[in-house]
Amino acid sequence: MLAAFTASLLLITISELGDKTFFIAAILAMRHRRRWVFAGAVGALALMTILSVLVGQAASLLPDSVVKWAEVCLFIVFGIRLLYQASQMATTGDEEKDAAEAVDRAEKSKRKPKETPLAIMAETFGLVFVAEWGDRTQIATIALAAANPPGGVVMGAVLGHAICAAIATNCGRWLCGRVSERTLTALGGGLFLLFGSLALFMPQA
Repeated sequence: MLAAFTASLLLITISELGDKTFFIAAILAMRHRRRWVFAGAVGALALMTILSVLVGQAASLLPDSVVKWAEVCLFIVFGIRLLYQASQMATTGDEEKDAAEAVDRAEKSKRKPKETPLAIMAETFGLVFVAEWGDRTQIATIALAAANPPGGVVMGAVLGHAICAAIATNCGRWLCGRVSERTLTALGGGLFLLFGSLALFMPQA
């Protein structure tokens, strides 16, 4: 349980920093009340975590050897992919730009701007949930949940997401334009490779 909590907390926190959902929360927090943006973001990420863990637990019904090799392959493939993406990107750019465009589209689609807490939370929830679907942190959560106690994965992942959402909503104005997406992406890629290596050499229960 403790190992699952620590692994998911570390992997999610590092991977989520500088991610598209991170910038979405940061940009929304510049335009609306930060507490409601934070609540909407954490709600979306917590729901996505629970759904991902359920998928991971369903996958755990497969033979242990299949689960192990699927976990190893997922981590290594995503690690290599992230390192490649880091080598191709500028210091800042793609994720922040995509997040800004997503927020602008959502804001322009409103007929009448609403600043009620429920409206802000709903907008944040929807944008973050859609952006997180199929994201590397969702895949990482599924892989972790397939081979580890689900309770530890949920607690660690939700806490990791909450930490990143708090940083985004409280420090977003300062961080946007200063965060090195290349460095964070490369760090995330290295972490994925590390977890893939650990899963490869860890003896099966």
